[in-house]
Amino acid sequence: MMEDRAHEELVRVEHLAKRFPVQKGLLDLVFSGREQQWVHAVDDVSFTIRRGEVLGLAGESGSGKSTTGRLLVRLLDPSSGRILFDGEEIARKGQEELRRLRVRMQVVFQDPDSSLSPRMRVGEAVAHPLKIHGMATDRGVREAALSLMERVGLTPAEFLYRKYPHQLSGGQTQRVVLARALITNPEFLVADEPIAMADVSVRAMILELLRKLKDELNLTYLFITHDLATAKYLCDRVAIMYLGRIVEIGARDQLFRSPHHPYTKALLQAVPVPDPTKRRTDPVTKGEIPSAITPPPGCHFHPRCPFAIAQCRQARPPLKEIEAGHLSACILD
Repeated sequence: MMEDRAHEELVRVEHLAKRFPVQKGLLDLVFSGREQQWVHAVDDVSFTIRRGEVLGLAGESGSGKSTTGRLLVRLLDPSSGRILFDGEEIARKGQEELRRLRVRMQVVFQDPDSSLSPRMRVGEAVAHPLKIHGMATDRGVREAALSLMERVGLTPAEFLYRKYPHQLSGGQTQRVVLARALITNPEFLVADEPIAMADVSVRAMILELLRKLKDELNLTYLFITHDLATAKYLCDRVAIMYLGRIVEIGARDQLFRSPHHPYTKALLQAVPVPDPTKRRTDPVTKGEIPSAITPPPGCHFHPRCPFAIAQCRQARPPLKEIEAGHLSACILD
């Protein structure tokens, strides 16, 4: 029975979309004669995350990864689509119902310095969610915070409990943010580029800590990253996102062994290799990611794709299964 539960879906996303209005002055709207413009941050995204799984969401900056993560925990309201958490529809839940769910889903933000209050001591920041949700007494809150700080490597915990964020190193503040997210004993964690602000020497330690905590606490992750080498180390499956759309998704080994979409291949080409004599022979993707206000028609990647044909500009290719569990959205499939 426990084995069946371990393989069931914890998160299901169906046709999720998020649009942000482009802010303009009143005079611009009156005299331009144009309709309201929108940023298409997330565009008809669907995927699942099984209980105990690490799903990586990878892509360039501006592809919609962080917006997707915030939608999953309802820090942002979706424009359309469904979000199911443990079978429960949460896309339209009110604040009181969401408050109940916050205990079970948490976020680790990319920049710990901006997500921690400079006026709150480290131990208070870690313990704060317990106070918000009324999950422990004052004495119990402190003991729980100290125990978790020790568990994530914030030692000596009694000494660091009284410190302020600016008195800690970058690796330590990242651990504080992780401890704060885990203090309510959640089931699901959105890790939004949790090592991006850490020094290279600290990144491996944070990744190993994430892997260890996942096994010890039975966690499920959405791991957001722009670094496929990191995704290969931590993730069970990887979804590749480009300009608001998922263009490829599959098991980690499938995707790295036989990448299918041209954008996935371009991302893999950008991963550094330890051999200075090795030269790239595949076609190089040029240019930058287009504007999400006026995304290209058809396949969003076609302006940068070295294999694009006329049909790529006309129709959006659907995600199709190219092998068991491996889907790609390319018209050349």
